[in-house]
Amino acid sequence: MIETACMVAFAAISVAALLNLWRLAVGPDVVDRILALDTLVVNAIALVVVTGIWWATAVYFEAALLFAMVGFLSTVAFCKYLLRGNVIE
Repeated sequence: MIETACMVAFAAISVAALLNLWRLAVGPDVVDRILALDTLVVNAIALVVVTGIWWATAVYFEAALLFAMVGFLSTVAFCKYLLRGNVIE
């Protein structure tokens, strides 16, 4: 039962990631592209977590935490760059 649920979740998250890639490529302005990149990071985290559940290992959850930290920092850095023109003051 859990394998079926993981396959369905994996497929749904993959479709969402493909739609985010489309928004990242076509986005009308930079803000839409940054939001698409942030959402793509969330989808990658979800894929890693579903893989960890499917294979029943805890290593993937630690990797998901690392992805979350890097994704948050990159979103903040992009937004700060757009507002001020530099990242480090």
